[in-house]
Amino acid sequence: MDPAGPLRLLWLVAHGHATSRMDLARALGLPQSTVSVRTQALMSAGVLSESGEGRSAGGRRPKLLSVNAEFGHVWAADVGSRHVRIGALDIAGNLLQVHERPLDISQEPRELVAGLAAAVRDVMAGADCPGRTLGLGVAFPGPVDVGAGTITLPSRMPGWRGFAVREALAEHFELPVVVDNDANMLALGESVAGAPGRTLLVVKAGTGIGSGIVLGGELYRGRAGVAGDISHVRVPAAEDQPCTCGNRGCLEVVASGAALVEQLRAQGLKLETTAQVMATAEDGHPEATTAVRRAGLRLGEVLATVVNFSNPDEVLLGGALSGSEAFVAAVRGALYERCLPLATRELRIDRVRFGADAGLYGAGALALDAVFEQAIKRSGR
Repeated sequence: MDPAGPLRLLWLVAHGHATSRMDLARALGLPQSTVSVRTQALMSAGVLSESGEGRSAGGRRPKLLSVNAEFGHVWAADVGSRHVRIGALDIAGNLLQVHERPLDISQEPRELVAGLAAAVRDVMAGADCPGRTLGLGVAFPGPVDVGAGTITLPSRMPGWRGFAVREALAEHFELPVVVDNDANMLALGESVAGAPGRTLLVVKAGTGIGSGIVLGGELYRGRAGVAGDISHVRVPAAEDQPCTCGNRGCLEVVASGAALVEQLRAQGLKLETTAQVMATAEDGHPEATTAVRRAGLRLGEVLATVVNFSNPDEVLLGGALSGSEAFVAAVRGALYERCLPLATRELRIDRVRFGADAGLYGAGALALDAVFEQAIKRSGR
């Protein structure tokens, strides 16, 4: 996604950060001529409008930009291990509503897609959103070939390898459909909403562990779409334990939500899900709190290498485990201890700003990007 593309322009206008073409040029660090071309394309497509006059800065008064909310909206779905979150976003990328439905990722691919499509259609039927429905973006908890729209080598989704999930979803909707990995969606949503041009390392720590990388404001997927897959980095603490990916000694074996469930069940706690682990830790249960903190330390140890290598502006944590202050503090402590001082001197380490909805913002952003690209092509710009 272009870091100075249509969605970035619309976000700035919709949130009052820019009211004119001159403001946009200043905010994006682009020549005014470039911004004028992009603005005109969005106006021709019916997404932006320009009217009235703003305050003069010494020359002619600028015309004021506004977003045409009635242009339409998109839907987003963030698929987890046991549920799916479904939301609608307006054309500026604002989340309008959120719903959650049960969904078991262990199902056969076409069965899961049918259940997902039914849940999305059910939510759509009861929604009151501006304009027409323009598209659908879906985040999946596994590597995705975005160009082909297929799932590639998923470790927790048996039977999904090479499955054409975008095509299967398109059979249920007469809409443009886009798909990507859930950690990439988190990173994309955080990138669009923040200051332009940043380098971000965004981690989703839930049942599994994944990360998305934004370099200079643009999502980086790598050649095969698996950039940021830190879950299967080998770590000493995992020793020779087998992992769902087929290898041994992976980070996921000792630091994921699924690993914590197994560790605590072995200690006699009756837990089934990552959410139950988190609730138990928040209740002050010593074994659960210690396990969550230890998982944060192990994740931080792996992230330290990535931070030293990529020197990001921010490390942002999402997913169920990021809800624990002990987990976040442990990651932060490991990074400060193991990274070069220059790498952490101005590094921001925090939770994703959108919490549990972060994946929806990213999936919506990807859908909107596809919609705007089509609209601009149709307008001839």
